[in-house]
Amino acid sequence: MSLYGAAKVVVAPLSRAVWPQRVEGVHHVPAEGPVILASNHLALIDPLFIGTACPRPVRFIAKRELFDESTLPRKAVSRVLRALGPLSVDRRPGQSAQEAMDESVEVINGGEVFGIFPEGTRSPDGRLYKAQTGLAWLALTTGAPVVPLALSGTERILPPGRKVPSFNRVGVRFGTPVDLSPWSGQAHRARPRREASDAIMAAVAKLSGQEQVPRFAASVKAELERGQG
Repeated sequence: MSLYGAAKVVVAPLSRAVWPQRVEGVHHVPAEGPVILASNHLALIDPLFIGTACPRPVRFIAKRELFDESTLPRKAVSRVLRALGPLSVDRRPGQSAQEAMDESVEVINGGEVFGIFPEGTRSPDGRLYKAQTGLAWLALTTGAPVVPLALSGTERILPPGRKVPSFNRVGVRFGTPVDLSPWSGQAHRARPRREASDAIMAAVAKLSGQEQVPRFAASVKAELERGQG
């Protein structure tokens, strides 16, 4: 058994005991070969539930904030995420976005499951925001199928300002792979990337029931921070 498999044997039942989970549509994840899981993003703990729900190991290019250990609960979450799967974390100063994308292509071309949060950051208010087009670039460059995924309830577990996690139900829904054939071979063009990304987010919205916002979450977060300053 791999380290990932051994960790999952322990972590998955424990997480389900603490946070009862309703998992749907797992059959949409191909049993083998490359696949991209495109998920909404509500909380730092989201990768944990994707990892425990997916029948195959999931790789992420993760931000440092996913491994924040500033408080005891966050430290516990960080350690669980590290144990659960081979998360590829960018810790090098000055690494370009293209370098990170190239690393992602290597993971996908290696036949693995690659998890990505197309919004680029957590939703500031529970709505679904515009996707960064890097998602479409990855899909159109590698030809890997994109399985939309919707999480629910994770934003209530450890929201900003809360030190003790709440114990509520979590939903994980996998959807039918998105048909990106209209944009095949056009990864180098901006408009097809935008259209393909929008198509993927529409599929995520259908699964999650979230209101879609035609703006980037990072821009909205920046405005909120300036307003608070």
